[in-house]
Amino acid sequence: MKMEDGHMGEKCASLEHASPDQQRQFICGVIEGFYGRPWTTEQRKDLFRKLKKMGMDSYMYAPKDDYKHRAYWRELYTVEEADHLSSLISAAKEAGIVFYYALSPGLDMTYSSQKEIATLKRKLDQVSQFGCEAYALLFDDIESELSKADKEVFQTFANAQVSVTNDIFTHLSGPKFLFCPTQYCASRAVPSVVDSEYLNTLGSKLNNDIDILWTGDKVISKIITIESVREITEILRRPPVIWDNLHANDYDQKRVFLGPYSGRSPELIPHLRGVMTNPNCEFYGNFVAIHTLAFWSRCSIDSKMDSSLSADIKLETENEDDLPVECISKNVYHPRLALKNAISEWLPEFFVEKEAWGPIAKPQPQVEMVMPIIPIIPSINTCMSLTTTTTTSTNTRTVPEVNTTQLQALADVCSTVSSTLTPISNPVMNSLVSPTKVVTNDEIINPIPTTVASNIELPEKIPISIVPVPIMEAKGVEESIELSCDLFDPLAKSTEAVIEASSKLDGSPVVEDIPIDEKRDQVNNLSVETMLDESSLSPLSAGVNEPMECSSINSQISPKEATKLVADDVIMEDSTNDVNSMHVESPSSSPVSTAEMHEEDELDAKSSRLRINADDLSLLCDLFYLPFEHGIRGLKLLNEFQWIKVNANVMLQDRASGSGGDAAKSMKPEVSEWLQRSEVFSKLCAGVQELLVKIADCDNKEISHDLYSYVWDISGALSLLNCYVKWLALGHFPQNTASYTEGSYTWFSKGWKEAFMSGDQEPWVFRGGLTADLQRLMPVDSGNDLFVYKLPEQPTANYYQLRPYCNTDETQIYKICTRTYMQWQSKEDDDEILLPADLADIVADGVVGAHLTLHPEFCVVAYDNSNALVGYACGALDVNVFQRNMDICWLAELREKYPKTLLETDGDVGTNPHKLVAQFVEAFHSSPAACPTEVSGSFPAVISAATLKEAEQRDNGLAKRLLTVLLAALRANGCFGVHVCIPENDGEQLSFYTRIGFIEIYRNESSKCIYLGRRF
Repeated sequence: MKMEDGHMGEKCASLEHASPDQQRQFICGVIEGFYGRPWTTEQRKDLFRKLKKMGMDSYMYAPKDDYKHRAYWRELYTVEEADHLSSLISAAKEAGIVFYYALSPGLDMTYSSQKEIATLKRKLDQVSQFGCEAYALLFDDIESELSKADKEVFQTFANAQVSVTNDIFTHLSGPKFLFCPTQYCASRAVPSVVDSEYLNTLGSKLNNDIDILWTGDKVISKIITIESVREITEILRRPPVIWDNLHANDYDQKRVFLGPYSGRSPELIPHLRGVMTNPNCEFYGNFVAIHTLAFWSRCSIDSKMDSSLSADIKLETENEDDLPVECISKNVYHPRLALKNAISEWLPEFFVEKEAWGPIAKPQPQVEMVMPIIPIIPSINTCMSLTTTTTTSTNTRTVPEVNTTQLQALADVCSTVSSTLTPISNPVMNSLVSPTKVVTNDEIINPIPTTVASNIELPEKIPISIVPVPIMEAKGVEESIELSCDLFDPLAKSTEAVIEASSKLDGSPVVEDIPIDEKRDQVNNLSVETMLDESSLSPLSAGVNEPMECSSINSQISPKEATKLVADDVIMEDSTNDVNSMHVESPSSSPVSTAEMHEEDELDAKSSRLRINADDLSLLCDLFYLPFEHGIRGLKLLNEFQWIKVNANVMLQDRASGSGGDAAKSMKPEVSEWLQRSEVFSKLCAGVQELLVKIADCDNKEISHDLYSYVWDISGALSLLNCYVKWLALGHFPQNTASYTEGSYTWFSKGWKEAFMSGDQEPWVFRGGLTADLQRLMPVDSGNDLFVYKLPEQPTANYYQLRPYCNTDETQIYKICTRTYMQWQSKEDDDEILLPADLADIVADGVVGAHLTLHPEFCVVAYDNSNALVGYACGALDVNVFQRNMDICWLAELREKYPKTLLETDGDVGTNPHKLVAQFVEAFHSSPAACPTEVSGSFPAVISAATLKEAEQRDNGLAKRLLTVLLAALRANGCFGVHVCIPENDGEQLSFYTRIGFIEIYRNESSKCIYLGRRF
C-alpha cells in the first residue's frame, strides 16, 4: 500500500508541476450543440463565468435549431442579432473563454459552388467583425451522398468537405478551428475506423492545424479507452477533440443526466487534444456535468486504475475515511467523490432568487426516429402480444433476436400506413434577439425536419427482451396524433399493420392458439393507446406549438409583474388550497397582528424544513444519473419494489392464519420483514415527493422550471407503485398472482439490465430512463397511454397522492360522485342541478354504492395535502357476478330507501331534479340489464371512476393514475379487460372515459347505451 501511495504521489506531483503552456494546450469546455430550444444570451454569459471559475477555457456556439446556425446558415445577422452575438463574444473574452462560432452548412450545401463558398465566407467574415477568433464547421447528421453537381468536381464526400474547410481556414488566416466529420464515431465509420476511406482522407488532406471532433465508439459512448483514442489518432494523424455526448438528453424527453463525468480515465488526457461536453438541453441541469468534467481535467489518475484504492471506495457506503484525501481531492478522479464536490457547490444556486418566464416547456425537440417498436414475445398470461393469441406455455425460451433489416421493414410499413402527416419540423427559433428568452417565429418555415436521430444506424441484431415499451410517446397539439406503433415516431400508425408485419418476423417462438370467436378477436385487437386529446398530452409535447417561446405573457412585462398579474387573477378559494404554487413576493405596509406574526413564524419554520439540502440534491442526481447507469437510490427503488411484489404472498399466509389482537406478538418473521421493507419503500417514495415540494418552492425559479418536470414524472410513477404496495398489504389476490403480474420485460427481465448497462446499444433504445423502468413495474403491460400526462404549467407542490379505500372514505366518495355526476349532466347554460336533502345520496347510491359495499377491496382514492379526497376509481372483477349480487344484496336495500312513491310527487314533475330522481328510482326497481356477452367475454370487469374537476385541472394525470392502480389490482386477480356502460347522450361522461383510454366496444341500440372498454 505504501508503494502504491508513493506511485500516486508521483502522479500528483507531476500534474501539479505541469507547465501553464501544457495545461492550456488541452481544450476543455462546453458545446451548445444539442437539438431543441437553445440557451439564452444571459444563460450563456452565466456559463462563461462558471467556466472561468471552474478553470475551463472553451465554449462552442452550435445550437442545432437556432435560426441561422443550420437551417438558414446562409443568412447574415441583423443589427439586433449582431449586438447579442458581439456581446457574447466580448463576455467570453472577458472570462478568458475561447468562443468557437460554429456553422452547420452540410444539410443543403453545394460544395463545388463558388457562390456557396463565397456565402459561407461572407457569413464568417461578418462574425469575425464581432471579434470572433475561433471557428468550427460541423458536418454531422447529414446525408453522405454528393449532389450531381458535386460528383462532377469531387471524387468523394470527404474530398468535398476537406476542400471547403481548408479554403475557409486559409481565408480566415488560420484561426483556432474545429471540424466535425460526418463519420464522427466508430459506429458510423464505414466500414470501420481503420478502413474508412472518409476518415483516412480527412487525416491525410485536412490542414494539420485544424482539430477534429470525435464522440468515441458510439454517438453516446459509455466508455472511451486509450486504445480507441490511439486508433483514431493514427487515422486522423492528430489527436481528436472529444465531443462528449455523455450528458446529452435531446433524444429523450423523460431523462436528464445529473450524474458525474465517468467512463473516461484521466490517463486519456495526454492522448487527446481536448474534451468538450455537449450536455443537457436544460441549462440549469448541467452544473454537475460541467463541474465534474472540470475536476476530471485537472486529474491524472483514475481511482479505478488502482485496485487497492478503488476497493476502499464503495458507492454503497461512500466511506471516505480510508482514502488518501490529499491525493483524491487533487489528482485522483473518482466519479462519486466528484459528484459530492459538485453538489456542495451547486447547492447555493438554489437559494439565488430568480424568476422564470412563463409555463414549463420541454426544450427537447419532437423527434422522428427510425427505430420501430419491436414485437413483444409475451410471457405467461401477460396479454402483451400483438396478435390475438395467448401463450399458455411455461417452457423456458431463449431470447430471440430480430435482424434490423426486418426492423426497418416494419418501420417502413408503419411509416406508410394510415398516415398523411408530414415529417415534424421544429419551429424556427432565435436565441439572439432577447437576453432572457428564445423567440419562435411561426411565419418562417423551417425547411429541415427534426433529425436528431434520422441518421442513426440500427445495430445488426437487437435482442427482443431489451427493447422497451414506448412508455412515453410524442403527440402534437394541433395534429391530435395517435400513439404510435413506432418507438420514436410520433406519427399515427395502423395497429393492424404492426400485427401483420410482426407476424412475419423470423425467430418468433411458436405460441399456442386459444380458440376465440371472431367478434372477440376484433375487440382484443382494438388499440387502447389512441384515445388522446388536447387534455391528455404527454410531457413530450407540452408546449410543442411554440416550445421556444418561454413566455405566455407580453414580452414587455417583467417576470415579477407577469407573475403578479397571474396571481391577481387567481380565485381566493384556489389560492388557499394551492399554497405551493409559484412564490410571489408582495410586500405590504399593512400592520400585522400578533396572531398573524405567530402564523408567519410557523410558516418560516416549515419553510426552513423544506429548504433543499445536499442530501436532496444527491437523491436528485441518483434518480437521473447517467445514460447507462441508474444511481444508488434509483436502483434501491427498483429492487425494493420488486422484492415486495415477488414476496407479497406472505400476506396471504398471514390473512389465512387469522392474526388477531396479538398480531404484533404472533406475526411471522417473513410477514414482519415484508411490512418493514414496504415501509422503507414508502419512505423512499415520500423522500422523492418531498424533493418535488422543495424544487417547486426553491428561490431560483429558473432551476425549478428546468428540473421540476422530471421529478414530477418520477414522483407520479412512484405514487402508483407505493399505492400498489399498500394494496398488496391487504392481501386481496390469489396465490398464483405472479403468473398474472410478471411482465415480459422489465428491469428484472432476463438480459434487460445487462443490456442497459453494457453500453452496447445507444441509450435511446432504452427510452425513458428510471421513470420508465419504474412505470414498467406496474402490471399493466398494454397501458402505455396511462403514462401520458400533460405537464403542470408552473411548478407546484400540490401533488395528489393515492391509497386504497377505507371505510371512513365513503362519505367523501359519495360527495365526489354526486358532484361530478351533476356536472356531467348539467348543460352549459343551465343552472346546477340541486337535489332535495333527503335524496342527496341517490346518485352515489346508484353509481358507486354497490362497488363500495360489495367490493371495497377494488377501490383506490386520491387525496390532497389536507387528506381530503379528490377522486376515486373502483371496480368489480366479473360484471355478471357483480350484477347478480347487487340485485340480491344492494338493490333490495335501495328499493326500501327509495320507494316508487317518489315517482308520484306532484310539485316538480318535469324539472331536472325530478327527472334525475325518477331515472334512478326506476333503475332501482328494475333488474340490472344483463351485460352483452360481446362485452363480458373480453372485458369482464366493470368499473366506476370520477375526479373533481378542479383537481383534474391542476393534475391532468390524476384519473389515469387512479385507473392504473385499479387495473393493476384487477390484473393481480387474473382480469385483463374492463368496461363501463354509459348512456349515449351523456357526452361528458363519454369524454371522461375516452380521455383515460377507453374506446367503444359495443352499442346497445334498444337501451341507447354505449359500452366502452380497454384491455390491459
